[in-house]
Amino acid sequence: MEIIVETRPGKLRGLLENGVAVFRGVPYAAPPFGELRFRAPEPPPPWEGVRDALANGPTAVRRGYRPPLDEILAEVAIPGEDCLNLNLWTPGLDGRRPVMVWIHGGSNRNGSNAVPLYDGSAFARDGVVMVAINYRLGVEGWASFPDAPDNRGLLDQIAALTWVRENIEAFGGDPDNVTVFGESAGAIDLGVLLGVPAARRLLNRAIIQSGGPAAAHRAAVSKATGQIARRLGVPATAAAFADVDEERLLDAQAAVMGKSGLAGGPQLGPVIDGELVAGPPEDNVDPEVEVLIGHTTEEYRLWFVPTGGVDRMGPLMARLAMLKMGVKGRVWRGYKALYPGAKPGEVFGLVLTDRLVRLANRRLAEGRPIGRTWLYEFAWRSPERDLGAAHAMEIPFVFDALAMPESRWMVGENPPQGLADEMHAAWVRFATTGEPGWPAWNPSTRPTMVFDADSAVVEDNRAEVHALWD
Repeated sequence: MEIIVETRPGKLRGLLENGVAVFRGVPYAAPPFGELRFRAPEPPPPWEGVRDALANGPTAVRRGYRPPLDEILAEVAIPGEDCLNLNLWTPGLDGRRPVMVWIHGGSNRNGSNAVPLYDGSAFARDGVVMVAINYRLGVEGWASFPDAPDNRGLLDQIAALTWVRENIEAFGGDPDNVTVFGESAGAIDLGVLLGVPAARRLLNRAIIQSGGPAAAHRAAVSKATGQIARRLGVPATAAAFADVDEERLLDAQAAVMGKSGLAGGPQLGPVIDGELVAGPPEDNVDPEVEVLIGHTTEEYRLWFVPTGGVDRMGPLMARLAMLKMGVKGRVWRGYKALYPGAKPGEVFGLVLTDRLVRLANRRLAEGRPIGRTWLYEFAWRSPERDLGAAHAMEIPFVFDALAMPESRWMVGENPPQGLADEMHAAWVRFATTGEPGWPAWNPSTRPTMVFDADSAVVEDNRAEVHALWD
């Protein structure tokens, strides 16, 4: 059954699928090519008649994940220039329902709203209008040029939120009750947006999954841009890059960014530009926004286990890596004592997980007003490929999508549906009421919801780990 909705740019034709109205490939900005390449997004051109919104729209320019991650993380490539689009699921066109907007992860170089796991049907089933957005990736969205605005990916995300503000009521959504949620790079971008006034006006709550507010200094991103330019043999300007063949540009980007990793390397992502991002984003998160923030227990295993890195790293290599990151010897010794049976690569990975995510989450909570922040940890361990509680493992549970084949690539054949019921309900509850269902962070008891086959609120979660870093 077809459904037609009128938006500011024009009428859209969607479909009713299992009781949910779905609109796909909806343009929220003009195609960022031609004269608009490397520019801030412009509003979508209006159209006459009814525009079909029946299929996923084009995805941003990028390469797929490198092996072996391509066998674990789903990726979809759809050619076309109209890549600044969104997908939308709604239980009905009447009323004013809570809205959730998903910003996908992928290191700001991969991912799209067309990934099957990001289907919003379960959220619509439970009374939420859900939107999943695309934004420019890699050089297109994040390289730093003297003749183009920085943070084009962030500007795209703000343009998508602006579209939601202006049009979501026509889809039965409440523009005054918008929760933005993101994972990995999407969570980092969201953390930055929480300190940007132009974005803050467009959202009410945030769910930050395995990331947090962080941006590089312009010099670091300019350096990565310069390395790509030297590979191409052109000046590090937007005008010069615009004349480069797309495949050559992707080749150069892959060659340079292949040197980056969890512990450092060339950077393409949010930049402190003094304008959109005025300063360190971790210092500028709006104190009034309600934030649910968390991580997986073993983030590192997504990168270290499938590649065999966890087995290749011996004690000396692990210790040298710790020294390079400035981790004190007593911290390293403390982790080895806490995890006596762990391999050196596993201990290194646990230190890295905690340093990059767990400690940052706690610092963010400690710096915010009491009653505005909730913490969680995803601890369920997948047997698939020995991934354990790896990065991105919570996504199929949050989206209540365990039955999808793409979920089984990560969670295996018999994941606990009860955990999906629990996490998905918490996300919906937070978007609807502002409370996920457990106590907000406070400095006295420091509560964290630990999601597992048997979930529980844990006070002062992993205090022995935090004590090592104090």
